Amino acid sequence: MSHKLHHNTQWVGTPPGTLIYIGDKPVGNVRISIHTYNQDRFQVTEVTHLEQCFPNHEKGLVKWVDMDGIQKVEVVKEVGNAYGLHNLVLEDILNSQLRPKIEFFDNYVFVLCKMLSYDDKKGEVLIEQVSFVLGDHYVLSLQEVPGDVFDPIRERIKSNGSRIRRGGADFLLYSLLDVIIDNYFLVLEKIGEKLEGLEEEISQSPSRQNLAILYQLKRELIFVRKAVWPMREIINTLYQDEGLLIEQETRKYLRDAYDHTIQVIDTLESYRDIAAGLLDVYLSGLSNKTNDTMKVLTIISTIFMPLTFIAGVYGMNFDNMPELHLRYGYFWTLGVMFVCCLCMIAWFRRKNWL
Repeated sequence: MSHKLHHNTQWVGTPPGTLIYIGDKPVGNVRISIHTYNQDRFQVTEVTHLEQCFPNHEKGLVKWVDMDGIQKVEVVKEVGNAYGLHNLVLEDILNSQLRPKIEFFDNYVFVLCKMLSYDDKKGEVLIEQVSFVLGDHYVLSLQEVPGDVFDPIRERIKSNGSRIRRGGADFLLYSLLDVIIDNYFLVLEKIGEKLEGLEEEISQSPSRQNLAILYQLKRELIFVRKAVWPMREIINTLYQDEGLLIEQETRKYLRDAYDHTIQVIDTLESYRDIAAGLLDVYLSGLSNKTNDTMKVLTIISTIFMPLTFIAGVYGMNFDNMPELHLRYGYFWTLGVMFVCCLCMIAWFRRKNWL
């Protein structure tokens, strides 16, 4: 799990609205791309001068400003001021440790959520915070580093006649949130595959390595739960909002996205139950393994008890022990010990103890 708690305390005691980046991603170059489109045309622009992404109020066009690199506080502040964003909103954008939420303002909607992806090489879930601002004919998306799950949206924008090209900025926001939710399914599918493989290993031969993997999966499920649960509230709030920024047609799609969040949550809870059950299976298997070992050791000890008794009796230093002077006494004693072993083993097998 790449998501870490940030322990930088520079923000402690600062006034509300103080702009400080709080996160664990290294400072890099800011990359801003602009998708401008309507039903008839579209254009993609890589921003070289910051003024290019400022509002231009061109009617009939939807503008998506996609920004990577919120570590550059001065850039976020300048873009935010250009779109009239409140300083408290900019403060939330710069804090990557916040809980997902939605806030409504006079002329825009602010949405903060978590984007999940799965790193196959490291075998862990990656979490990144993404902030959206929905305004009149524009959407701002801001995240920490390049790389996201929005490539399908970019392809749809390029496609003539696509539903997203016929829709407004509200439908673009829905599409971005929907692809984030869809990616939750992919992450949960990867976790489900790991749980299945771990279940088979634990049932066959529980080990400390299995326990370490299980605890890692449980931690990942906790982080995923923190990201997924608030998304249901966000989608439901957007669906029920009666403001002018969300069109009635888009609400139908938001309802479908809400159903998807419920499905994700149900899958997540079932995986959490499976993980909890696997811990019980591990402890039960470990206990059975210990019991089998103790049973074998007990049987060995029981078999050697009469042999030890016989050896102890004839190991006493008394003169008046007639058996000590028998010519074949040693071999007779070994024979008796061997017969005792055979009889006890036969008895254990008859009782199904072996």
